[in-house]
Amino acid sequence: RITLISGRASAENQLYLEYLIQQNKPGLLGAVSTLLGMLDINILTVNSIEEDYRGFLLQCASEEKAHALKVALAKVDSITLTAFRSPTLLDRLALRHGKRITMVDGNPPIYRFIREELGLLVDFLGDTLAEGGNQIIGIRGVPRVGKTEAAISACVCANKKWLLLSSTIIRQTLRTTLLSDEGEDSVFLIDGITSTSRGDGAHWELLSRVMELPTPKIIEHPDIFLRDGRLKIGFDLLIEIRNHPQDDLGIEDIAISFSSFDIS
Repeated sequence: RITLISGRASAENQLYLEYLIQQNKPGLLGAVSTLLGMLDINILTVNSIEEDYRGFLLQCASEEKAHALKVALAKVDSITLTAFRSPTLLDRLALRHGKRITMVDGNPPIYRFIREELGLLVDFLGDTLAEGGNQIIGIRGVPRVGKTEAAISACVCANKKWLLLSSTIIRQTLRTTLLSDEGEDSVFLIDGITSTSRGDGAHWELLSRVMELPTPKIIEHPDIFLRDGRLKIGFDLLIEIRNHPQDDLGIEDIAISFSSFDIS
C-alpha cells in the first residue's frame, strides 16, 4: 500500500513507476506522459533502464489518482507494469544511471558490481553511508579492482570524514590509536588482509573499540577478516567487485599469498 498525503509536495508523495516495453511503438512514451498529465501527476525523472524497461519518478498528491493510473496502465497491451511503489534507494539509482544494481537476497544481502560500474557503486555506497549509524559493510574483490578508491569516493559523496585504520593504498597503514576528534561522524576503513597479517595487539584493541562506535565501518576482504577469529562481527551488507560479470570470486582468488599486496 502506498500512502499519499494530499496537498503536500514531499518525498511521501513520490512514486516509482516502471514498465517492461512489450511493443516499442512510436509515441508510447508520449501516450504514457499524456495519461500522467491528465491525472495531474508530475514526472520528476524518467529514464530507460537496461534497454527494455522505462522508469519514472512521479509526484502525486492523490491516492485515488495513483490507483487510477495503475489500473489504466495494467490494461495497456504494449507494456507490462513491473513496479508501482514508493521509491527505494535502488530505484533512484536505477533512474540515475539507467542500470539496475545486481542484488542477491540473504543475510547479509550481497550487492554485485563490475569495475565499469564504479560510478554506480560510489553513488550506492555514498547514499548508504549518509544514513550513518553503526553499519558494518564488507567489500570483496581481487587486487587493483578499485575497492579502497570506491570506499573513499563514497565517503566524500556522503560528506563523511574517512579514516584508514589499516590499508596499503599508499603505504602500509596500521593505526593503534585515535585522536580525540576522530571518532565522531567518521567512516573507518579497514583492510582485512593487512590487519590479520601485520596487526599487533594494540591494533586489534583499537579495532574492537571502533566496532562499538555508532559510525559506519568498511572492511575490505571481510572473509579473511572473519576467518582470523579475533573479532566476532556481523555484516549489514556485502559488496562484491569483479572485473567481469562471469568472474568467480572465491576466497582463494583474493591473493591470500599476500604477494599481490605491498605490505613490506
